[in-house]
Amino acid sequence: MNFIKEISAQETYTVRHPVLRTNKPIESCIFANDSLASTKHFGFYFNNNLIGVLSVFFNKNSAFKTDTQFQIRGMAVLKEHQNKGYGALLVKHCETYIKIENGTLIWLNARENAVPFYKKLGYKINGEAFIIENVGLHYIMIKEIG
Repeated sequence: MNFIKEISAQETYTVRHPVLRTNKPIESCIFANDSLASTKHFGFYFNNNLIGVLSVFFNKNSAFKTDTQFQIRGMAVLKEHQNKGYGALLVKHCETYIKIENGTLIWLNARENAVPFYKKLGYKINGEAFIIENVGLHYIMIKEIG
């Protein structure tokens, strides 16, 4: 049985670590804003095992004019479950949550290799590539919803 449910920040680490922070200390999986009351963490379960995670929170980026912005981050699906549509289901789940919260713009920092994934879901690159230290090349991507 497959399902998505809200989870704790700590529960995300079992997926974040092998996918996003390989060969780094587990503490590197603790992201800024993880512990805010407004931050929601969602987990995708496959056969009752957590195999995908995504976090979302209200975060106004001054580059965008709207006040109703949310950032998604920490998107990860375990390697053996990638390219099966589970990540897309997680993103769509978060988009629904953001609509319920009256959000009108979603933005994220996408790793270079994740850009095609987000483009398929309707996200667009905004601006130039930039480096996140110890992680790599990223692009800000946005999607208007509502």
